[in-house]
Amino acid sequence: MTTLGAVFRPQLPPERLRAVARLADDVGLEELWLWEDCFLEGGISAAAAALAWTERVRVGVGVLPVPLRNVAVTAMEAATLHRLFPGRAVLGVGHGVQDWMGQVGARAESPLTLLREHLVALRALLRGERVTTDGRYVALDDVTLDWPPPADADIPVFAGGTGPRTLRLTGEAADGTILTAATAPDGVRRARGLIDQGRAAAGRTEPHRVVVYLLTATGPDGAARLRAELAAEGLESVPELGVAGDAGAVAKAVQRLAEAGADSVILQPTGDEPDPEAFVRFTAEEVRPLVP
Repeated sequence: MTTLGAVFRPQLPPERLRAVARLADDVGLEELWLWEDCFLEGGISAAAAALAWTERVRVGVGVLPVPLRNVAVTAMEAATLHRLFPGRAVLGVGHGVQDWMGQVGARAESPLTLLREHLVALRALLRGERVTTDGRYVALDDVTLDWPPPADADIPVFAGGTGPRTLRLTGEAADGTILTAATAPDGVRRARGLIDQGRAAAGRTEPHRVVVYLLTATGPDGAARLRAELAAEGLESVPELGVAGDAGAVAKAVQRLAEAGADSVILQPTGDEPDPEAFVRFTAEEVRPLVP
């Protein structure tokens, strides 16, 4: 079954999160995803609050920019969430937007090397291992977590990716991949192929979950809002990108992404979505029953 979720966009003020998260829990939404976009809202703090306000919904963060964090801090925060809220936190890491990384003095000369080193160390720390490494960007000296996740817990680490080299890396060094809303079904197929190349090179055979955002607009002005956002992102000419319409139209768009290789489709409202709570309810109550 395809997992279905929705995004709480950080263009909304943080104080709106409580109502949206509680509604997501009440209406049976499977996953609520948060972003850590500069300079809006912190991913870990928002995720911790959303998890504390709810009982059932899984909360994803896609993604935490690795140039902003020492990997030990990432591991400590991730382990804390997994112990406090078993099975409900889903965390992804990524390069971050390079212009934003430059603004804060954290832009890496080789983002790919940094992401690789971060992923390898992060996954090892979350497995409870003692890690010593001296890489180009990640240096740890006999570091282990005092409170790692339980040994029998399944703690996947996701990575965001767009370019071919990064997608191969996610297959090699991450447990799942997060694709942006700029990814149409053909793009998902290409991404799956590149991810599988990385998995094969690393000899990995376990399942690798692919999460894709789907830009979605509903209501009488939905088509216009979708067109405007795609145009603002320079994506208006990409076929099968985004969807506007009723639950049936959205479910068909979700299914196209699933058939292309997506395991989870997360509906991303437009930046000017007038009613985030209604969007969550629409996802859970109207679209979910139509998605196999």
